[in-house]
Amino acid sequence: MATVSRGIRAPIIRQGDDIVKITVDSVLEAAKTDGFTLHDRDVIAVTEAVVARADGNYARVDDIAADVKRKLGSHVGVVFPILSRNRFSICLRGIARGAKKVTVLLSYPSDEVGNHLVDPEVLEDKGVNPWADTMTADEFYELCGGECRHPFTGVDYIDFYKTLIEAEGAEAEIIFSNRPEVILDYTGDVLCCDTHTRTRTQNRIKKHGGKNVLTLCDILNEPVNGSGCCPDYGLLGSNKATEELVKLFPRNAKEVAFGIQQLVFERTGVHVEAMVYGDGAFKDPVGKIWELADPVVSPGYTDGLRGLPNELKLKFLADNDYAGLSGEALAEKIRERIREKDRDLKGSMLSEGTTPRMLTDLIGSLCDLTSGSGDKGTPIVLVQDYFVNYAG
Repeated sequence: MATVSRGIRAPIIRQGDDIVKITVDSVLEAAKTDGFTLHDRDVIAVTEAVVARADGNYARVDDIAADVKRKLGSHVGVVFPILSRNRFSICLRGIARGAKKVTVLLSYPSDEVGNHLVDPEVLEDKGVNPWADTMTADEFYELCGGECRHPFTGVDYIDFYKTLIEAEGAEAEIIFSNRPEVILDYTGDVLCCDTHTRTRTQNRIKKHGGKNVLTLCDILNEPVNGSGCCPDYGLLGSNKATEELVKLFPRNAKEVAFGIQQLVFERTGVHVEAMVYGDGAFKDPVGKIWELADPVVSPGYTDGLRGLPNELKLKFLADNDYAGLSGEALAEKIRERIREKDRDLKGSMLSEGTTPRMLTDLIGSLCDLTSGSGDKGTPIVLVQDYFVNYAG
C-alpha cells in the first residue's frame, strides 16, 4: 500500500453546475472504470478554477474600475505587482480605467514570484544597490542595455504595462525600487499588489506616512454592481477570463470541500478528506519562478487536513539507532518506532529533515503537479493512502 495521486477526468464545468455532485460522480465513475476502491482518509481535491467557474464568481473590468474609483483617488500608486499577462494585466486594466494616472512601482531584479526583469549580476557589474536605488523606466532600460524582455515569454512587461494603462486613457508612469514607501513621493493613494508580502508592504508604507493604503484584498471584497467577489482575498488569486472579465478566487471553497466529504459518505460510507486547491507551493530551479501566485494553496479543506505532518525520518533511524541491523529485523524495529512515536515530534532529531509544511500545502502542491494547467482535462485529483506510513 503506497501513496497514489490520480488525475480524474471531468466534464467541462460551466457556471451554475453542481460542482460537488460532478466531483463525486467523476471520482466514483473513475473508480468503477479503472477498478480501484476508495479508502478512509483518501483525499479528493478539485481545482479552484472550476469551483469559482461553477459558482459564477466573475467580475468585469468596469466593476474593478468602479471599486478603485470609490476607494482610491485619481492618481493611484500600484506597488509591487507581479509580471503576468494572465494574473495581473486585467487587474491593471481595471485600475487604470478607474484612475487618471497610474504610477507603477516595480521591484527588481525580479517580482515577488521570481519573474526576472534583469540578471542580478548586471546590477553588481553596474554598481546598483537594489535595496537603496530608485530608477525611472528610462534609467532601467539603460541599465538593461535598451531591452527588457522576459526570458520565457519574450514580453517586455515595462512597455506592456505602460501601454495597457495608456490604452485605458490614463497617464502611465513606471518606476523601480524595493522600498515601497518611495511611492509616497508620487501619490498618497496606494494599492499594494504583492501577494504574500502585502501586509508588510502596506505597514511599511503606513509607517512612512501613507494614509490611504490598500491591498488587492480590499478591491472586490464585496459585490460591485452585482458582480462576484471574494470576501477574504478580493482580487488576489484572480485570473483573466476574457479581455473584459476576471475570474475571482473562490468564495465557497470550504462549503465545496465539506459537501464533497458528506456526499461521498452518503453514497459509499467512506470518510474521505476533501480540499479545493490552486497553485502549488514550489519553485522552478531553472526559471527561478515560484509557482504560488495564489494567496494560499488551499482556500478550503476538511478538518482532517489541518496541521503539519508528524513523521519520523527513516534514514536517520536506519543510519543511527539501528545501524547494525538489516533486512526484516531493521524493518520491524522501524515499524515499532513508528507505532510508538510521540504525537508531536516538533524539535526532535528523529524528525530532522522531514518537510515542515502544512498538509494542505503539501497535498495541494502534489495535486497541482498532477493536474497541470493545460489540456489534461483533470481538474479533480484523488490522492490515496497519503496518511499510510511504513508501519501500515
